[in-house]
Amino acid sequence: MSYNPYNPSNVTRADVVREGSAMTQVYAWMMAGLLITGAVGLFVANNFFLFASIFSNTIFYIGLILVQLGVVVWISARIGSMAPALATTLFLLYSALTGLTFGVVFLVYEPAAIATTFFVTAGSFAGLSLLGYTTKRDLSGMGKFLFMALIGLLLASLVNFFFRNPALYWITTYAGVLIFAGLTVYDTQKIKNLVFQFQGDETNLQRVTILGALTLYLDFINLFLFLLRILGNRR
Repeated sequence: MSYNPYNPSNVTRADVVREGSAMTQVYAWMMAGLLITGAVGLFVANNFFLFASIFSNTIFYIGLILVQLGVVVWISARIGSMAPALATTLFLLYSALTGLTFGVVFLVYEPAAIATTFFVTAGSFAGLSLLGYTTKRDLSGMGKFLFMALIGLLLASLVNFFFRNPALYWITTYAGVLIFAGLTVYDTQKIKNLVFQFQGDETNLQRVTILGALTLYLDFINLFLFLLRILGNRR
């Protein structure tokens, strides 16, 4: 591009308007995904047969998790050549699949705790995303650090799945909050820069919109789950 997104003097008013419109679509699709996940999760929690079918069959549950991971990997790896309509369909499908496994949250935690944590998460996410959206500082250097921290978090969580160590549980919980808070800031700026890069290319801009929605959706969901460990009251 002929301008630097970190230098306001290189950005025209038309650029700002187009970028704002695209980012609005990113957040709109992200919210659509969250609504689908919440609705499906609540439906599963209130349907004993469906809940039992999912969580009493270990093979089915693990298969469901693997399908979710597969959809995310597929979208992320193939987004550059994927039709925007297919990317949108897969994102909404992923949101629904996540809702199937999210049903347990509505049974484990009190409704008031879920609602409180959701609003805390929404407020925190809004502030963090606004920071990533408005800062003029290049945050690209955070990417490698956050990625390595995320890998460490996943490995520690996997180890603790077997050892059930309370200290490690709380270490990973607070680390998860910090990591996904950082990712929210970093990912917002990264998405904003991609929007700048593909202005004028409507097809790729639609792809960026869905990829951005998926990325921020994942940041929000994980931030919510880690905060729920801290703020939630188990039944």
